[in-house]
Amino acid sequence: MTTTRSEELINGDVSFWVRDAGWPAPRAPLPGDLDVDVAIVGGGLTGLWTAYYLKQERPDWEIVVIEREFCGFGASGRNGGWMSAEPAGPFRRYAADRGVEAALAMQQAMFGAVRESVDVAHREGFGDAVDETGLIHVATSQAGLARAHKHVQEMKQQGWGENDVHTLTGPELLRRVNVDGALGGYWTPHCARVHPAKYTFGVAAAVERLGVRIYEQTTATALEPHKVVTDRGDVTAHAVVRALEGYTVSLPAEPRTLLPMNSSLVITEPLTQQQLDSIGWSGAELLGDTAHSFSYLQLTADCRIAIGGRGKPYDFGSRFDRGGRTAEFGVDLIGERLVQLFPSLEGIRLEQTWTGVLGVPRDWSAAVNYDAGTGLASAGGYVGHGLSGTNLAGRTLRDLILGHDTELTRLPWTGRKARHWEVEPLRWIGATGLYKAYRWADQRENRSDSPSTSVIAKVADRIAGR
Repeated sequence: MTTTRSEELINGDVSFWVRDAGWPAPRAPLPGDLDVDVAIVGGGLTGLWTAYYLKQERPDWEIVVIEREFCGFGASGRNGGWMSAEPAGPFRRYAADRGVEAALAMQQAMFGAVRESVDVAHREGFGDAVDETGLIHVATSQAGLARAHKHVQEMKQQGWGENDVHTLTGPELLRRVNVDGALGGYWTPHCARVHPAKYTFGVAAAVERLGVRIYEQTTATALEPHKVVTDRGDVTAHAVVRALEGYTVSLPAEPRTLLPMNSSLVITEPLTQQQLDSIGWSGAELLGDTAHSFSYLQLTADCRIAIGGRGKPYDFGSRFDRGGRTAEFGVDLIGERLVQLFPSLEGIRLEQTWTGVLGVPRDWSAAVNYDAGTGLASAGGYVGHGLSGTNLAGRTLRDLILGHDTELTRLPWTGRKARHWEVEPLRWIGATGLYKAYRWADQRENRSDSPSTSVIAKVADRIAGR
């Protein structure tokens, strides 16, 4: 079962989302040395939300955002468009560090982050970029179904109420979306479908209306106490925020802080009405599977399917293609998964593929930090939950920089320090072997009627520290 590549298949070129929204006019670069109150490095959603909430609280402050390319060039403009309420890190890890009550507070804060992110979009005039639709996870193997049921039980122990998550039987799931071989799964209303580029461009415009200056075409080469060194001049500031996510490796001082893990997507041509009827995906819910080599899907507003997966998860030496080209076998792998889930779409044309990088901490748990002495702040490591996690991080950084003791500053991701990733070739061997093991485990589970998770997947999870 295969898809068909369009003769004009675009590979890279940042993302379909950016092309669909329209390439933004470049903003001016940094004009030279500046002295400001807050300098934020990175024009993705972490940096933009931090600027948005700080400027609202301190309208008299001079706040600048420094971006090498354009706002939304990185993961904020390339992701799969899931604004999920799942926390950016394992509940058990946050609970082990700060206690169960703190971890429960983190979950409630993530519910609020989805709500706030949607509300701001409507208030600021880009509500058409977001649609609250919910999220379905589907199991197509007995082992995947057992994991789904176990995960729902865990979610209910971790702050998800009866109205927050619902188990679906096979027939119930198929009434929502006709996934081949679906045995069941679960649904949550706490997720919104997002057009990532339109959304990020909307936040950037809202930030500028508040009076924040955004300088693009400017490369930060070092972050020092109260100073950002760039190729266009130095910026001194009371607070300096690192908001680079997977691009953190571009700083010479941060080569192993976050692993730049590739996540690749393909997007189809618009589906015909007959194709839409065949897959039964009548709502706009987001869709994911319970496989170890996880796939995530969106039915777009113009009736395309965007599907993502790991493909080639990591490039040796933490290298990655800035333009977002996808490895050829990754295109095939993700396209095959689409047709496995929806056999009636065999032969559908793929119009674009692209890749972005996640910033993955060694403990797979996001962190928000601020040192009042040096003025250095950072947030990131969302492990796939950045569309909502960035909003929460921006508000948390606001309170930390302002010196406020709030519920947000007491969340268990504040003050976290994960150990660095291993040196090469160990991290390449680990990352590459990890996802090979997951794909092997999925194949084995799909051929089995056993509800038990493959031993190889359990070993992979332990090695990864997840």
